[in-house]
Amino acid sequence: MGFSFSSNRFGYLTVTFLLVISCLLLGFFTNPVDSSALRPKSEHDCSALKHFHDYKSKCAYLKSIDPCASQGFFDYLSFLYCNFEGFPILGQFLLFLWLLLLFYLLGHTASEYFCSSLESLSKLLNLSPTVAGVTLLSLGNGAPDLFASLVSFMGESKGTYDVGLNTVVGGSGFVTCVVVGIISISLHKRRVRIERAAFIRDICFFCAAIGSLALILVYGKINFWGALGFCSLYAVYVAFVVLSWRFGGDQGAESDLESIHKRGSLSEPILQRDGLEEIEDGVVNGEHQIVDDDDDHPRYYYWKRLVIWAITLPLNLPRILTIPVVSEDKWSKPLAVASVTFAPVLLSFLWNWKRKPTSFEAGVVYLIGCLIGIALGFIAGATTKKLTPPKKWLLPWLAGGFVMSMTWSYISAQELVALLTSLGYIFGVSPSILGLTVLAWGNSIGDLITNLTMALHDGNEGAQVAVSGCYAGPIFNTLFALGISLVGCAWEAYPLSIVIKTDPRLLESLGFLVAGLVWSFLVLFSNRMRLGGVMGIGLLVIYLASLSLRIMQTVGDAH
Repeated sequence: MGFSFSSNRFGYLTVTFLLVISCLLLGFFTNPVDSSALRPKSEHDCSALKHFHDYKSKCAYLKSIDPCASQGFFDYLSFLYCNFEGFPILGQFLLFLWLLLLFYLLGHTASEYFCSSLESLSKLLNLSPTVAGVTLLSLGNGAPDLFASLVSFMGESKGTYDVGLNTVVGGSGFVTCVVVGIISISLHKRRVRIERAAFIRDICFFCAAIGSLALILVYGKINFWGALGFCSLYAVYVAFVVLSWRFGGDQGAESDLESIHKRGSLSEPILQRDGLEEIEDGVVNGEHQIVDDDDDHPRYYYWKRLVIWAITLPLNLPRILTIPVVSEDKWSKPLAVASVTFAPVLLSFLWNWKRKPTSFEAGVVYLIGCLIGIALGFIAGATTKKLTPPKKWLLPWLAGGFVMSMTWSYISAQELVALLTSLGYIFGVSPSILGLTVLAWGNSIGDLITNLTMALHDGNEGAQVAVSGCYAGPIFNTLFALGISLVGCAWEAYPLSIVIKTDPRLLESLGFLVAGLVWSFLVLFSNRMRLGGVMGIGLLVIYLASLSLRIMQTVGDAH
């Protein structure tokens, strides 16, 4: 029967090991740099593009310097200015279309692969719902913000700290003000009562997280140990939740945390899951055709599914062929063998692209990747069955899916941050405001749809779970996602400190975020913990005031 994971202690140790290994593996995607590289470069600044008034001169300038924006696999500035001089609208439209596809790719990879692997790991390790909810499953649901933050702090360009910081703050403000506000307005007639103890716990920890972040911004720099301490606050939160459940008899906490992480796909805002899942099942099962179980479906529905399948196939096929999937409903032996074969090849490509070795070294890396892939493919083919996923040695399969889904999530986030940074220079908008708005909205719109749906259709318990998720998610993103980014960046500069430019406007956004939390606290306690329209309208006003202030400041800077 292979390994036995009946012991929770072994499960906890394995969770800790996987989290540490995942953090160390992120170093695989980043180039080693000296301490001087950890400060934004003043030469070859992309802001010089504003001095040129036509695409031809901008293209010539970009060709004369090294890439000046945060770069992924593509140089988006050169792509626009050197290829669409006569059709600028077309070039900008293609960039915005690619932006939407990157949001889909990041959210879909996190929900369908990354979170799925973590959920399977939590079941295999026999973790309690409380422990799984605040560790593995929180990591899965917060993956888009986590990887976007990591790319901003640890990517090739070290001048994008403000993008990561504003993304986390903007996402937290959107969820705690807009999402909670809309839920409160939608449920004002039902007079749903929120659990007092869980609300106070989450508000207190979130305020502590915001206060710690504000101190870091005011001080302007942080070393490795300070970053580690900031990140460790999430461990304190996890310990508090687990202890309150185990010794305080807080069974509601377990139920909430278990339900919070049973939400829909993060890709719902872009593509509806019902048709897409059926299409993907047809591909995963090796049929490569549209499966229609009901002959009475209208023809237009068939063509709709066909079009969606054709659009998403170029995005889905590379992931299907490189991310091992061992779930019962999506098992396919040919694809499983292909995924373990091509995964090492993809990693060898990424290694060569990041490290830029000589041709001989690159050839050796490719050869090693191919040999490892072929060996794993033969082993997988000999030890798996055609109709059912493996039952023995399941942990290596899940760990492989975890690593490869993390790889694809990081690639997607890297391209997303690179494109947003480039769009900021193209339209003369600060990348930080794009992180506060576009990137934060894109990562948080799934929370709006799923939490609102849960609150409206799952009764009072669903409303409680939805509101709890609106605070648990931002706590994870602030303390762990941003914290682990600071730890990784500070480790590169160790024993020096990393300098974070103090942005008064970011402190203003934190102030509005605290104002939203205080408003929720005061209104709920005055209304006996019942959600209402006054609370929701107040939260929306606070968010709109914060957003309007930042937009007016940005417009003033442009002029």
